Amino acid sequence: MREVLIPGVNSKKKQMCFDWGPGEMLVCETSFNKKEKSETEPGCPFIYIIRKDIDVYSQILRKLFNESHGIFVGLQRIEEELTGKSRKAQLVRVSKNYRSVIRACMEEMHQVAIGAKDPACGRQFSSQVSILSAMELIWNLCEILFIEVAPAGPLLLHLLDWVRLHVCEVDSLLADVLGSENPSKHESFWKLVTILVLQGRLDEARQMLSKEADASPSSAGMCRILGDLMRTMPVLSPGNTQTLTELELKWQHWHEECERHLQDSTFAASPHLESLCKIMLGDEAALLEQKELLNNWYHFLVTRLLYSHPTVKPIDLHLYAQSSLDLFLGGESSPEPLDNILLAAFEFDIHQVIKECSIALSNWWFVAHLTDLLDHCKLLQSHNLYFGSNMREFLLLEYASGLFAHHSLWQLGVDYFDYCPELGRVSLELHIERIPLSTEQKALKVLRICEQRQMTEQVRSICKILAMKAVRNNRLGSALSWSIRAKDAAFATLVSDRFLRDYCERGSFSDLDLIDNLGPAMMLSDRLTFLGKYREFHRFYGEKRLTDAASLLLSLMTSQIAPRSFWVILLIDALPLLEEKEVVFSAEQTYELMRCLEDFASRRPVWREPGVQQLQEDVENTKLEMLRLALARNLGRAIIKEGSLEGS
Repeated sequence: MREVLIPGVNSKKKQMCFDWGPGEMLVCETSFNKKEKSETEPGCPFIYIIRKDIDVYSQILRKLFNESHGIFVGLQRIEEELTGKSRKAQLVRVSKNYRSVIRACMEEMHQVAIGAKDPACGRQFSSQVSILSAMELIWNLCEILFIEVAPAGPLLLHLLDWVRLHVCEVDSLLADVLGSENPSKHESFWKLVTILVLQGRLDEARQMLSKEADASPSSAGMCRILGDLMRTMPVLSPGNTQTLTELELKWQHWHEECERHLQDSTFAASPHLESLCKIMLGDEAALLEQKELLNNWYHFLVTRLLYSHPTVKPIDLHLYAQSSLDLFLGGESSPEPLDNILLAAFEFDIHQVIKECSIALSNWWFVAHLTDLLDHCKLLQSHNLYFGSNMREFLLLEYASGLFAHHSLWQLGVDYFDYCPELGRVSLELHIERIPLSTEQKALKVLRICEQRQMTEQVRSICKILAMKAVRNNRLGSALSWSIRAKDAAFATLVSDRFLRDYCERGSFSDLDLIDNLGPAMMLSDRLTFLGKYREFHRFYGEKRLTDAASLLLSLMTSQIAPRSFWVILLIDALPLLEEKEVVFSAEQTYELMRCLEDFASRRPVWREPGVQQLQEDVENTKLEMLRLALARNLGRAIIKEGSLEGS
C-alpha cells in the first residue's frame, strides 16, 4: 500500500478522522483533545484529499488507459467458437498488443524524463519508466508461460527473446564498439563479446571474434576454434523438425567437445576466450563471475538453462528459478517484490502473481487487464471470491471505479462495468449517479449511456437535475423538454405554470416550436395538456379557423384542466370571436360560455385591500360586463341564424 505523508499533520499529537469516497479519501483533524485540556491548540489549517488512483491524472498514462480500452473491448467480442490454434493465436496477438501499448507509453515517459527541467520531476518520470518496464517484463513472461504455453525446446527460445528484449544496453554498446577505428582494441570489446555469449547471440559473438583474429594473429587459431564451437552449438529453431531426443544427443556431443577443449588447455593462453568457453559449458562459477554483466537473477537463470539444460520442461522451471535466485543473491540481499512476482510466475502460480502485482503496483490497470486475458485463456475459472464475484470481475470493478474519478476517463470505465456480469450493472448505476453534470454536453453523454442500458431511474434523475438547472437559468423551453424526457408530471406542471405566467405578463409564448410539437408528450400532465391546447387555440385563431378555435376554447373551459387563475383570460379570449361578423359560437355553445362566466364570477375572491388590487378588479369587472353584453348579442344572433336555417 502506498504511504502518503500529509504536511502539517502529526497523528501522534492530533486525533485524525477520514472518510472514503468513490476514488479518494478525505483526511482532517477533529476537535477531540486526547489530553482533555480545555484550552484550544492550533491545528492543521486544511483538509487533505488522498486520491486512490492518482495515475489516472497522468497525461502519458492516460494514453495507456485509452489504447488498452480498445484492446479490452475487442477481446470481449472474440467469438466463442474460436478454438484450438486459432483461438490461442488470437489471444497471443491480444497479449502482444497490450505489451506494445506499455512499451510505447514507457518510451514516451522516458523521453519526458530526459527532457524534464526540474530534477525532482525527472526522477518521478524515471520512477514511472521503471514501473512500466517491470509491468512489461512480468506481462511478457506470463505471455510465454500461460498464454503461449511453450513446450520444452521452444520454451528456452522464448525465454531468450524475453531476456534480450529487457536487457537492451548491449545494442548501444555494440554500435559503439563497431563504430570505433579498431573494434578489437576498444576498451569494451571483451565486455561486449561476453554479453553476447551470455544472451545466446552466438552469431554476433563469432563475428566479433573474427575481428580479434584479424587484428591478433597469435590468437587467431583459438578464436577460430571457439567460433566453430559457437557455430555448431545445437539449437532447436522454430522451423526445425528434429525431435527433443535428437537435440539432446547432439547437444551432449557438442558439450563434451567444449569440455575437451577446456581440459586440453586450448584457450589457456587467452583468459577471455577461456572464460567464454566456461560460460558455454554452463559453469556456475564462471557465470557468477559475470554478475555485473548479467544484471539480474532471471538473466542468470536463462543463460544457465541455455548452456546446461536447453530442453528444460515447463514443470521443472521453478526448481531452476529458485536455485538461480538463491545463487545470484548469495544471501547478500533479500528478494524484491519484482523477484517474488517472477518467481511465482515460474512456479505457475497465477493467483500469487496477481496478488503480488496488486500489492506492488500503483494502479489496477495491470492486474485488471492481465487477469481478464488469463480468464479468456480459461485459467481462472475455478477461483471465486467469497463475496459472490470472481477475481477477474473484482479487479475490473476496482479499475473501472478508479477511471470514474477522472473527468473524462469515466467514459472508458462504462465498458469495463458492462463486461462484469455479476456486479457491473449495479456498480455502474452507483458511479454514474456521482458524475458531476458540469456541462449540458457531458450530461447528454451520461444520459445516452443510461438510455442505451435502460437505466430508467438514472435517466429520470439526470433529466430532472437538468430541468431544475434550466428553470434556475430561466430557460423554460429546455426545462420543459427535460421534464418531458424524465416523464416527471409534477415538474412538467410546474414548468407549464411558468409558461402560462410568462404569457400573462408578456402576452405571448416563448419557445413556440417546442410547444407546437409536443405531440403525445402533451398528455404527461393536465397543465401541460392545457398549455399545448391553449397554444393550439391561438394557432387556429391566427389561421382564421374560427369554428375550430371556438370549439377548442369552450372545451378548455368546460374540461376543468385550466388553472383557476387563467379562467378570466380564457373568457376574455372569447370576446374577439363573439364580435366576428359571422356567428362563430352556436346558441348551445353561447349558453355554455354564459354558465362558465357565472361560475367564475361566483367564485371570484373578494378584494379587501384598496389601491392597485381595487383597480385590477375594476378593469376585470369592465371586461366581464363587456363579455356579458357580447354573449347576449351573440345568443340573439345565433338563435336567429339557427331558426332561419331550420325554416329553410
